Amino acid sequence: MQRHGRRRERLHGRRRGRGTLALGLAAALAAGPAAGCSAPGGGDLSVAAEPSAAGDLARVQRAADVLVRSGSSRARTSLESATGGTRVTIRGSGVFDFAARRGRLRVVLPGDAAGEAGHRPVTELLVPGEVYLKNRGAGVPPDKWVRIHTASLADGNLVTGGATDPLAAAELLRGTREVTYVGEGRAERDGARVRHYRGTADIRRAAQKASHARGALLAAARGFRTSTVPFDVFLDDFGRLREVRHRFTFSAAPPGAAELQVVSVTVLHGFGARVDVRLPPEEAIYAGTIAVTAP
Repeated sequence: MQRHGRRRERLHGRRRGRGTLALGLAAALAAGPAAGCSAPGGGDLSVAAEPSAAGDLARVQRAADVLVRSGSSRARTSLESATGGTRVTIRGSGVFDFAARRGRLRVVLPGDAAGEAGHRPVTELLVPGEVYLKNRGAGVPPDKWVRIHTASLADGNLVTGGATDPLAAAELLRGTREVTYVGEGRAERDGARVRHYRGTADIRRAAQKASHARGALLAAARGFRTSTVPFDVFLDDFGRLREVRHRFTFSAAPPGAAELQVVSVTVLHGFGARVDVRLPPEEAIYAGTIAVTAP
């Protein structure tokens, strides 16, 4: 496979009122399968051994479908944001059930981003159309959860919550307009062979084609400065997404300020992991008013 030179590389890892959502980035900064393979969970994902432009594009665009058939996995996430000379990194880890569209993440904020040293990690429960946050601070009692409708956020919660929903990250690839095969590598967590692709996705196009995160992507299409999102994605021999890096750009606020650049990284491993996501009872949901601030 000499198309772009065969090389090996490793993956790496409105409700308004008092306070501001601690996980908001604004607050923080103010391979394709081998021939004959089929994906776990069903579905023929056979591809030619030799990469082709049409095959590469189709493989990247259907990454979300492959994940749904694969069932579940463990996940690691990071968001690195930069504006001017300031950089902030937020990291998370957890599990996600792609078939049920439910997941749990433990998100760790830098001390300065949380506004205090030693801030407890935030627990996020991700379900269709909603995200539940525990230990989010900003005046919310410690035994209460905050419930947010993702479509009400300016970015559809692609980055506001401090981590990109793994399924939404894959669905965004449905909007891929062009892709280039870069080369082969090995997955960081288990050494599985992966293929590296680089391209650009259009959020609006992804929203039109989305099967699972349409509302979030429609909101994001309205909230970003540009609907074009550059990405790097790594797929294993079953076509499963192992890592994706999206590079988002937000409009400057206030006008004249430096634009906010956010690199979101999602790494998936441990496919078949057990996922148990239980939503909090209604009495545990915070009833006070909050301000949700997206980047």
